[in-house]
Amino acid sequence: MSSIKRRKVDSDVPSGLLKTTKKHRVQEEDPASSASLSPPPAATDGPGEAEVETTKTFKDLGIIDSLCDACAALGYKAPTPIQAQSIPLALEGRDLIGLAETGSGKTAAFALPILQALLDKPQPFFGLVLAPTRELAYQISQAFEALGSLISVRCAVIVGGMDMVPQAIALGKKPHIIVATPGRLLDHLENTKGFSLRSLKYLVMDEADRLLDLDFGPILDKILKVLPRERRTYLFSATMSSKVESLQRASLRDPLRVSISSNKYQTVSTLLQSYVFIPHQHKDTYLVYLINEFAGQSAIVFTRTVNETQRIAILLRTLGFGAIPLHGQLSQSARLGALNKFRAGSREILVATDVAARGLDIPSVDVVLNYDLPPDSKTYIHRVGRTARAGKSGHAISVVTQYDVEIWLRIEAALGKKQKEYDYDKEEVMVFKARVEEAQRHARNEMKNLHEDRGKKGSVLKGRRPKGGDKKRSRDEMDREEG
Repeated sequence: MSSIKRRKVDSDVPSGLLKTTKKHRVQEEDPASSASLSPPPAATDGPGEAEVETTKTFKDLGIIDSLCDACAALGYKAPTPIQAQSIPLALEGRDLIGLAETGSGKTAAFALPILQALLDKPQPFFGLVLAPTRELAYQISQAFEALGSLISVRCAVIVGGMDMVPQAIALGKKPHIIVATPGRLLDHLENTKGFSLRSLKYLVMDEADRLLDLDFGPILDKILKVLPRERRTYLFSATMSSKVESLQRASLRDPLRVSISSNKYQTVSTLLQSYVFIPHQHKDTYLVYLINEFAGQSAIVFTRTVNETQRIAILLRTLGFGAIPLHGQLSQSARLGALNKFRAGSREILVATDVAARGLDIPSVDVVLNYDLPPDSKTYIHRVGRTARAGKSGHAISVVTQYDVEIWLRIEAALGKKQKEYDYDKEEVMVFKARVEEAQRHARNEMKNLHEDRGKKGSVLKGRRPKGGDKKRSRDEMDREEG
């Protein structure tokens, strides 16, 4: 009788809230300590056998009232699966590896336990969050300040592209939380007098796979050497690579792994994915047709190079669309300005290199258009992860030309399913051809002028190209140049 009753209870509970479900597994990294998670088998025959974990609120996870109020004020109604799995373990004081697709609420999963611990023992330089890009660092800082608004938490953002003196002054005010990109943080650790992280209690490495893709590895090693060994460390990533595993061995002690991805390459179920297979010479015309099809909705157009990003933004503006470019050659203030305009809705099309593919939480992107296909499946996952976030639906359409077939087949193989072709009428598309060709001529002239002005004061594109081969980027530029 009792076993029938237990099965019934199990089926009534949403699968995302069961610790034992196949999809949302909590694994021990060290088999020796597995006893801390699951009770001994003998205990299952006792009277409590039908009990099932039905976590529904942040309070049930162990979050205190003032932080629950902050969550409610921000509109977080219930914990997402990654939050439901990782917050209780973090509150037990364990090191964590969190694997979940983008848009799954990873930021709150590490911010809430850190803020709760900070309330118990307030001290300066309590937590450090390392992020791969400047935009993501600003976004994480805003999340900490919003969640910690009722307890007046102080955050400092330490990223490249900004003057070091105001940052040193901000560090001198002893903030509770530092959100930084690794290159600039190491600059301050080496050069800013009186700044050290010897009393740090929490370290978070967000988008860890991206940190390592950007060759931050040696810098991370130097930072880890000056941090205290007695600390809690959380490592969050959308994908688990061999580099991430070696970083985990170097920085975490006896960690628990929380995995909310059943597949190595995971996209959310509310995302509608399709492609158009077209001749390369008509690429711009088809792009304009697709943007026109989704007129009035917010869209991100992803391109491969800085040059294409700038050219397409000019092309779309010439045709009357509100487009704004975002790439690594813009100054830091121009990049933040572009993002803020897009977030506020004063521009509805963001044309971007892969600098915008990771981690940026832009609440309502309706469509992602891959004008240039990404070089690998992992980047594709992060690009399309900009839409269909937090349970909303979204479209992702990829433009595939005769030169992209091989890459596209690789992406489909990684996703484990064939995408359907977007339905369109060729005659309708060709209506745009004459106007697009005129706009292309205008965009070419504009680009020529931009390249001539490059490096001059007030120019859109920063810095001249290095002469004679590719110079190694300075540490300060590593969090910028991704496109």
